[in-house]
Amino acid sequence: MPELPLDPAENAPAAVRRSIRWDALAAIIAALVGLLALIVAGYTAYIQRQQVRAQVWPYLMWANSDNSSEYMWINKGVGPAIVKSAQVLIGGRPQRDWDEVLRTLQTGELKIGQSSFNHGVVSAGETIEWLKFKDQSDFRTFRTAAERMQLKFKVCYCSTLGDCWVDDTTRGIRGNNTRFAVDRCPAVPESGQFQD
Repeated sequence: MPELPLDPAENAPAAVRRSIRWDALAAIIAALVGLLALIVAGYTAYIQRQQVRAQVWPYLMWANSDNSSEYMWINKGVGPAIVKSAQVLIGGRPQRDWDEVLRTLQTGELKIGQSSFNHGVVSAGETIEWLKFKDQSDFRTFRTAAERMQLKFKVCYCSTLGDCWVDDTTRGIRGNNTRFAVDRCPAVPESGQFQD
């Protein structure tokens, strides 16, 4: 009985054998081109996400001003800042609201106006007048007591893409802001949240 060849292509003419090899090579090249296209598309998507991140980047900073007698938050970024949590601390102890802050600072009765900030959204270029004093002397009294008793803020905010930062003045030197990125805003118990 004659022995059968293991590869039926061995009995095929040489032209057919070469075309089979070219078909295999063409399939490999097509797969490589497809893989390269996938890599380029992935890289392009990554670059586009970085560009969008730059377009929605918020940058919150707090300030106080002698001229306007107020404590304020300013969004110097190009995108909205979504405030996830805000804390006001005196000597490291969380305060519930401005009334408790005034009692703790022992400033007496001061004429103030206030705006909501915690759990709000601060648009790009917007300034929130968080605490405004009707009288310049009240502002100086408050600021002196705040410096003496170490009034500090901890605020966590995010961009619309979910990138988050904490502005924690307890880590600053002599009231300077210290801002750092976080994966997500840390959970703050309701009792530690500032109710403005």
